Amino acid sequence: MPSSARIDSTDARLLLALTEHPRATAVALADRAGLSRNTVQSRLATLERTDALSSFEHRVNPAALGYPLAAFVTVRVAQRLLDEVATALAAIGEVLQVYGLSGDSDLLVHVVATDAEDLYRTAGRILGITGVERTTTALVMRQLVDYRISPLLKRAAVDKHQHRTAN
Repeated sequence: MPSSARIDSTDARLLLALTEHPRATAVALADRAGLSRNTVQSRLATLERTDALSSFEHRVNPAALGYPLAAFVTVRVAQRLLDEVATALAAIGEVLQVYGLSGDSDLLVHVVATDAEDLYRTAGRILGITGVERTTTALVMRQLVDYRISPLLKRAAVDKHQHRTAN
């Protein structure tokens, strides 16, 4: 979800501290980021309010829940039914994420399954949604880079003035 809020170097330092220590208190975050507790609380509240910061829930590995297979399903949709398709996809428990795309496919759907038969069933449920015209399923063989934001936060945490004078 795009955010209109722009994260400055102070916000980035705070978010980096939060990423590295997600259970830290406001006092601990203030210490790590070199800020006051009130500044930390105020900035976190602003970041949440502007949707620059979403949930910091712990990531549960789907395999631990009995879903060791992951796949990406590209979906072509009748455009007038896009919202209805998205709602139907959200109702399928095995659907973890859905992205709107440009290009030949309209949606990229991240799904998990217990086994090949379960993946076949889930892909069939997706194909059976009114408005879905075509799907293609690609099985994830191995995850090579996990979701990460720290490299971007580290870059943003560098004060722009220091960065200019260092070049």
